[in-house]
Amino acid sequence: MKVTVRDLAHTRAGDKGHAVNISVIAYDEAGYERLARELTADRVLTAFDNVADGPVRRYELPNLRALNFVIDHVRGGGVTATLNQDLHGKSLSSLMLTIPLPGNEPDDER
Repeated sequence: MKVTVRDLAHTRAGDKGHAVNISVIAYDEAGYERLARELTADRVLTAFDNVADGPVRRYELPNLRALNFVIDHVRGGGVTATLNQDLHGKSLSSLMLTIPLPGNEPDDER
């Protein structure tokens, strides 16, 4: 079974000029532990490589079962400066939800 961020968490986002701030909030403790282990800043930057140059900074908020990512240098200058269609935080948080996590290989389903 292919596991994505969507299976373990929901997201909230905000546009900050040339950056976007996306919080990933786990549904439960097990989901948070897996996300904390596998949803790295590098993995997020790879998923966002078509829309942002980075860097990506990750902040852990274990009491909230959340990770907060700040993704810098959104192409086009962010939602307030770009002519690109739909680079709002809501769309970018949807992209975050599609990130596949390691351990999706059939051999890992034992």
